[in-house]
Amino acid sequence: MKQISIILLLLLGYTTAFAQGPEMDTVLRSNGKIYVVVVVIAIIFIGLALYLFAIDRRLKKIEKDK
Repeated sequence: MKQISIILLLLLGYTTAFAQGPEMDTVLRSNGKIYVVVVVIAIIFIGLALYLFAIDRRLKKIEKDK
């Protein structure tokens, strides 16, 4: 879990280093592409949440067997 959080922090730091100013926000909003960005981010977060819940269930099962 610690490795995943470190990787996510590095990835977020990398993406914010190349973030554009508010002009990128207005361009995406005017083209309607901001919704695509929001949906992709939501899918990523849902996937991460499902992955973490699956790992948690497996760990509980292993702990229960011991």
